[in-house]
Amino acid sequence: MVTLSQHPDSGWWTSGWVDLGLRWLLGGLFVLASMHKIEDPAVFAKIIYGYDLFPAAAINLIAIILPFIELTAGLALLAGFYPRAAAVILSTLLLGFTVAIAINALRGHVFDCGCFTAAEKVVWQNEPAWMLGRNALLLFMGWSIAFYRGRRVAQVRSG
Repeated sequence: MVTLSQHPDSGWWTSGWVDLGLRWLLGGLFVLASMHKIEDPAVFAKIIYGYDLFPAAAINLIAIILPFIELTAGLALLAGFYPRAAAVILSTLLLGFTVAIAINALRGHVFDCGCFTAAEKVVWQNEPAWMLGRNALLLFMGWSIAFYRGRRVAQVRSG
């Protein structure tokens, strides 16, 4: 007979409260990150242009749509509305952001990240691991939420 403390899936990392904390933290961060982008899409479009990765014709569309995806998925995590789907969406965005930052850092470009403020400069030589490490941690949080199989606390809809 296996008791709860001996079960391989027991522990603090399988707690619904830890899942809730991760959902609120990641969701809140993305809601916060979307605010300045929604308030001033022209500035965000200039930041996207600075990445030098996207066709000019797509930049304005990206600058308008992307912040609303961040906001919607972040609010879904905060509310517990299809948290697995919201975590997958945010993890996909994080992976894309991480790749874009890494490409530009390896190129030696100095550019505005645009993650949480309109003037978050990224310089590979001065901050080699900070931005990528932060994104890796956030990506781990997103995957933890997406692959969580326990009973969720404060969930409106499962998914």
